[in-house]
Amino acid sequence: MNSAAEHEIRQLIEGWMQAVRDRDVDKIVAPYADDIVAFDAIQALQFKGKAAYRAHWEMCMNMCTGAMVFELAELTVHADGDLGLAHWLNRCGPSDDESQCGFMRVTVGYRRQAGQWQVIHEHWSAPFDMETQKALFDLKP
Repeated sequence: MNSAAEHEIRQLIEGWMQAVRDRDVDKIVAPYADDIVAFDAIQALQFKGKAAYRAHWEMCMNMCTGAMVFELAELTVHADGDLGLAHWLNRCGPSDDESQCGFMRVTVGYRRQAGQWQVIHEHWSAPFDMETQKALFDLKP
């Protein structure tokens, strides 16, 4: 593994997390490759392309009003050559009612192109109860 590349990806993730907390859609989508394929936990089965995923992020940011919790736990980053992979648990929800906050699972694939890391795949999910078909947002690491 390449510790310099892993450090670069960690810095990218840190900046991206802050962009989400700031609700800055331009900075949120800045690291996404034009050909990103994203599997988000809400709305659609998949998003193909930066424009489609940007529209999704705009919708999400418009739905989130007030202060929010958006923090990661258990970040793991692997990188070798021009490919990288990160996964973590992400806690999100309204900060004024933390009983509504829950953990999601996140996996992100990166490709370094022209010296810059780009997100080529992003996947958000929540475990669910098979009997009730309800998401299990109250699970904790």
